[in-house]
Amino acid sequence: MAVIRPFSAIRPARELADKIAALPYDVYNREEAKEAVSGNPLSFLRIDRAETQFDDSVDIYAPEVYQRAHDILWGMVEDGSFVKEEKDCYYIYELTMNGRTQTGITACASIDDYERGVIKKHENTRAEKEQDRINHVDICNAQTGPIFLAYRANAAINEVVAAVKREEALYDFISDDGIRHRVWVISDVKQIHTVEGAFASIGEIYIADGHHRAASAVKVGQKRRSEHPDYSGEEEFNYFLSVLFPDEELMIMDYNRVVKDLNGMSEEAFLKKVSQLFEVKELGIQPVKPDKKGSFSMYLAGKWYGCRIPEGEIPAHPVAGLDVSILQEKLLSPVLGIEDPKTDGRIDFVGGIRGLKELERRCSTDCKVAFAMYPTSIQELFAVADAGLLMPPKSTWFEPKLRSGIFIHAL
Repeated sequence: MAVIRPFSAIRPARELADKIAALPYDVYNREEAKEAVSGNPLSFLRIDRAETQFDDSVDIYAPEVYQRAHDILWGMVEDGSFVKEEKDCYYIYELTMNGRTQTGITACASIDDYERGVIKKHENTRAEKEQDRINHVDICNAQTGPIFLAYRANAAINEVVAAVKREEALYDFISDDGIRHRVWVISDVKQIHTVEGAFASIGEIYIADGHHRAASAVKVGQKRRSEHPDYSGEEEFNYFLSVLFPDEELMIMDYNRVVKDLNGMSEEAFLKKVSQLFEVKELGIQPVKPDKKGSFSMYLAGKWYGCRIPEGEIPAHPVAGLDVSILQEKLLSPVLGIEDPKTDGRIDFVGGIRGLKELERRCSTDCKVAFAMYPTSIQELFAVADAGLLMPPKSTWFEPKLRSGIFIHAL
């Protein structure tokens, strides 16, 4: 059963939360991060991407970069920009985007649950990306970006959340991208016990987003255990910072594909080939999203087409039956010659948050064809993880993104 425990967060002083909170470190390149920091000297990116404090001659993975992150973080604790909670609590983190709200519990999850498979994965991780966050967490002596976890909704947790949300929020601000962020503290002992007991009754927790951050936090915990062979299991390094959302509130957006050439075919020949594989209907010049599983929209030569997978051709297998898998196996690999979408430079991926107009733009600049996918469902993600399998690359795009810097877990 899952161990999801309260903790004493380091969090922004109330009046600074909106200035400190920042998008996750991995949504920026170096230039974008420097620009964001230059416009907001309190941005948490100064800590998450401390290379912004150096000129471009300094390698982003240099030891002095991680040391600068440590120094800025603990300097802000010392000057009162961050405060330390006096007791262990849970925190409610609510995000509202375009009138739609999702509410999670900020807490600490167990590295043992991760290793035992109670916390389930659906992606592989890359060692070089892990090492960056291992260094960051270890040298900062803190986890600064929460892992986005999901669980099947629980009535007892929902009741506590609803009750606490009737109280005044600790933080309530709208970020630059229009997302409203609200935070409440669950400090009542009875409510804490209720939440902790409810999670203990849940057998599966799923990583929705943040596989590299999770793997890095676990490896830092393992490193600390080796350095403290008499560890009890209660030390903070045995746990990692998370925000857990019930499945019923999560939204997965489409993750779309653009391809740079037609593998030597003319547009007419390619369209004929697609029509042999799928049920294809010309839709015109206006973008149209696919309306159900087993369908996708295609943009080719200035026109949109609706494509459906023929009835009975969707495999029952949890991975093979994903729309992104079917597109890859039936079209991208055999027709366009894209054998490995993780490494082939001819394919690119566009998050659904950018809209279908971005697919049209790409096809007017550096690409020939675009595929707008129907979003993978959270139930499909659960099924893949429950089977111990991996999702194809770029299968899910979660919005809104959790902010870093609102909650920090000191080790």
